[in-house]
Amino acid sequence: MAAVESVEQLRERLLSGTADVATRMRTVFALKGLGSDEAVHVLGSALLRETSALVAHEICYVLGQMKLESAMPVLTETLKDTQRDAMVRHEAAEALGAIGAPHAAEILAQFEHDAEVVVAETCQVALERIRWLNSPQRAAFDLEYGQYRSVDPAPAIKLRDSDGALKTQACSVEELRRILMDGAESLFTRYTAMFSLRNMHSEESIKVLCDALHDPSALFRHEIAFVLGQMADARSVPALKAVLLDVNEHAMVRHEAAEALGAIASDECDALLHEFRHDPSAVVRESCLVALDISEYNNSDQMHYTDRIVNA
Repeated sequence: MAAVESVEQLRERLLSGTADVATRMRTVFALKGLGSDEAVHVLGSALLRETSALVAHEICYVLGQMKLESAMPVLTETLKDTQRDAMVRHEAAEALGAIGAPHAAEILAQFEHDAEVVVAETCQVALERIRWLNSPQRAAFDLEYGQYRSVDPAPAIKLRDSDGALKTQACSVEELRRILMDGAESLFTRYTAMFSLRNMHSEESIKVLCDALHDPSALFRHEIAFVLGQMADARSVPALKAVLLDVNEHAMVRHEAAEALGAIASDECDALLHEFRHDPSAVVRESCLVALDISEYNNSDQMHYTDRIVNA
């Protein structure tokens, strides 16, 4: 088992400018594991100077997962910076929603009609999450993290009848598919169906999620790919492969498909990721390198994803 590194050691590695992308990503998650305001400060410093949109967006994601309000100033600064990559600003907005502080609503409302559609849509989802956290409707959703242990942008649906009463059995896949595919519903509502289908983790729910990869919203498609990565089920490989192969697809969606393939970690996935290590899109090619690193970890005897950074 690798030795636990200090915050200062992790800071040096993350800010040195010499570590490769995969090592920086492992370092980001090592800092997440510390769960302290000091770790937040290091991650915030890295976020402001990180040149890789992939790593910067992952820092935002981790800051949201840590749920510490000390991260809010740097996340707000990142969201406000219209010169930053839209993927990074999107993740900053989502992180503010994950932290869930009521006073984050003011800054999110300023950007819910942003020129970048993925940023605008993310702010809308984050605002609805904050409203939900502070509403009586919170009881109608499942707060359990379950096996995925993630702070999601929307909760899974609890067991409900049409009149709002609690059910004795779960929503059917057909009910969830209807909500997921209904473009007239808010993204937040559709996300609740998405995470419910993830939690089901059945052949039928995987098929529905894969079908949703054709949705008009790039933000929605990217979240679907992320969820499929959490599930790490080989039955989703054909759909994820099609996304990565589509050079006309939004880079943010292809990035999530690549990392999902890394989580599945089969020989077929590795071969595909090797093929796209030199993609014209920096986000995609870096994601393939990180995904290969994740695949190697998943096929190793390492106890924790961050173990190898000690020897980096």
